[in-house]
Amino acid sequence: MRLAYKKYGAGRPLVILHGLLGASGNWHTLAGKTFAARFEVYAVDLRNHGRSPHSDVFDYPAMVEDLLEFVDEHGLARVHLLGHSMGGKTAMHFALAHPERVERLVVVDIGPGAYPPRHAEIFEALRALDLGAYAARSDLDAALARRIPSYPIRQFLLKNLAYDGSGYAWQMNLEGLYRNYARLNAAVDDGRTFAGPVLFIRGGASDYVDEADLPAIRALFPQAYLVTIAGAGHWVHAEKPDAFAEAVLAFLGG
Repeated sequence: MRLAYKKYGAGRPLVILHGLLGASGNWHTLAGKTFAARFEVYAVDLRNHGRSPHSDVFDYPAMVEDLLEFVDEHGLARVHLLGHSMGGKTAMHFALAHPERVERLVVVDIGPGAYPPRHAEIFEALRALDLGAYAARSDLDAALARRIPSYPIRQFLLKNLAYDGSGYAWQMNLEGLYRNYARLNAAVDDGRTFAGPVLFIRGGASDYVDEADLPAIRALFPQAYLVTIAGAGHWVHAEKPDAFAEAVLAFLGG
């Protein structure tokens, strides 16, 4: 599968993987203005997201294979790899399966353990929307607000809308993501380890990673260490971009 992507800057390659229901555009500011000053940045749309192709197959092995094809296609022998949430789990799986292709790994606000279905309500709200019944984006936002009161989360989700001149449609493969959602919540556990340097970044106001996750993290990634960004929730990079960028650049700089 040929993944869509956006490329910025020059230098050592840094590949960025977005989270569930996201896209490469979520990283435009950090990738284009901050990381591009020191790296050749590839912000990728994972399958069923953004401008990448849709598929009924959606799990971590498939996304790892997509990413391997991507780095091969672009002649990237070894990369720095950064992933947020679902993208972080994809990055973990990739580093464990292909350690020779990863120089340094950054995992953002996700651990290797199993997770409950935290996005179930979001999926139900999105699937309940009849896009054809709305002529304006603001009307869609108002309808979505009945079930998702958070304005920032709604704006994040509505970035997935595409307008073709006559109406709105989801750019992502909403039904494919929904049908395969349970696969994304499973633990990372394939019996391998990644011996390279790994940085886990968590939001201080997020409950996705806690101290109890550290033994499982270090069993898979013995050189891992954890940085907490105070005041940030799950979308650490969007809520505290300066502190996030400082932590990433310090780590990637050795």
